[in-house]
Amino acid sequence: MLLIGLTGGIGSGKSLVGEYFASLGAIVVDSDQLARDVVERGTPGFEELVNRFGDGVLTHGTLDRRKLADVIFKDEAARKDLEAIIHPRVRAAFDLVVEEAEADAIIVNEIPLLHEIGAHDRFDITIAVSAPEELRIKRAVERGMKEYQVRARIESQASDFEREESVDFVIDNDGSEDDLLRQVENLWEEELLPRVNEE
Repeated sequence: MLLIGLTGGIGSGKSLVGEYFASLGAIVVDSDQLARDVVERGTPGFEELVNRFGDGVLTHGTLDRRKLADVIFKDEAARKDLEAIIHPRVRAAFDLVVEEAEADAIIVNEIPLLHEIGAHDRFDITIAVSAPEELRIKRAVERGMKEYQVRARIESQASDFEREESVDFVIDNDGSEDDLLRQVENLWEEELLPRVNEE
């Protein structure tokens, strides 16, 4: 089994890279989706979150992620409190996926805050997806975010340089989708499959 940590800042294209890995046969786990699941209404995570942040982060009784984002990206202590609620639950959910996978599986965990939470040692290989900041902002705005929100998110995350320095491989996503797919395929065939076959 090979555990891959896949990271990248907002708008870098890590989700598309994850889709490409899935098409090649990897089990892909999106930590952002797990983070949503563990604080769904009715879960213990939801109760703990409301106890900490209050009803101001809810809309019609459901967590409003934009309201929550506005709180945590302005307040470091609030962000740390949120991480303390979510991260252990996300890790437990990921561990369950690993436990249930085949022995020779390649499992890719999309984890935006890999660098920030120092989770490199949980993976056999780490990969960062990088793209120029202005391109990342453009992509995120096209997905419906406000530019100031994107810039705040970028400010709160590790820089591309910090990410790239701490991972095993970097995928550059500043060209076409075909270019991106080719890089993913090369990494899969030249680095990942040989590692699994060795073991």
